[in-house]
Amino acid sequence: MPLSEHEQRQLEQIEQALYREDPKFGRLVRSSDPRVHYKRKLVQAFIGIVIGAGALAAGVVTHRVYLDAVGAAVMLLSLIWALVSWRRHAVRVRPAGAKASQPRAAVDPGRGQDSRPGWRARLMERMEERWRRRQEGDRRM
Repeated sequence: MPLSEHEQRQLEQIEQALYREDPKFGRLVRSSDPRVHYKRKLVQAFIGIVIGAGALAAGVVTHRVYLDAVGAAVMLLSLIWALVSWRRHAVRVRPAGAKASQPRAAVDPGRGQDSRPGWRARLMERMEERWRRRQEGDRRM
């Protein structure tokens, strides 16, 4: 169950007070928080993209093919790293209004198309609704 805005603010205030009182413990807690790691990876990937773009531009200006290739490779790898980090971060930190019946593809991108939790239940509900309407005499579908 997600926390309300008031509870979120209270929790943040408690965390800040704890970090002020014991900075060493605060660093330890933050270092074990996976959100911090994902955000750090995103920043590092962005820096890699900037460096790759710079190398690519330098290769175009100086007509060095190897510099173009290195810049493009660095940019591509950094983009992939950023995408993977962002997806893992997005899975961990769901929006407060997210339902549990969200497609599993968002949780586990390696799964197939029909791996959504409850898709069979939704199908059965639709079929039961149609059957009920037929029994009542309403032929619309």
